[in-house]
Amino acid sequence: MRKGLWEIIYEWMDSFVFSIILILLVFVFCFRVVGVDGESMMPTLNHGDWLTVRAINTEINRGDIVVITQPNERNEPLIKRVIAVGGDTLDIDFITGQVEVNGEVIDEPYIMAPTHNQGDFNRPIKIPEGYVFAMGDNRAHSADSRRFGCIPYEKIEGKVVLRFWPLNKFGKVK
Repeated sequence: MRKGLWEIIYEWMDSFVFSIILILLVFVFCFRVVGVDGESMMPTLNHGDWLTVRAINTEINRGDIVVITQPNERNEPLIKRVIAVGGDTLDIDFITGQVEVNGEVIDEPYIMAPTHNQGDFNRPIKIPEGYVFAMGDNRAHSADSRRFGCIPYEKIEGKVVLRFWPLNKFGKVK
């Protein structure tokens, strides 16, 4: 049997609409695409990079790069690195620039320069359960937990998984 033109168009439109809905569901509930705006994560991430962020089933650990909802009236997304998690004790020596978690200086090969900018941070602090302390890799140019405090898990939109733009830097972000 030959199908009529309208039946063929209907089948194509049905498939197209189903595909769009499926893509939207995946990107709303599983993954998100986020653009880097600014220099606070340099040299790891640069202004204009585009990232894929896993939004579900995400365990947050020290060293992970996350997207958080900025605690301000506009709720803008920020991209930061988790330095300490709930239960950790954090101290920063702003003279040497070293960061200590649970009494041990952490190795931070990803930072632009040592941490000399104190912000509003009063040290040392114990991170409450259900919260993280996050900072940018470019500490001199980063609005982060030193300024607005610990971040509750519910403000974490997801964990950065992949940089897909620019293509010459495509790959997993560490």
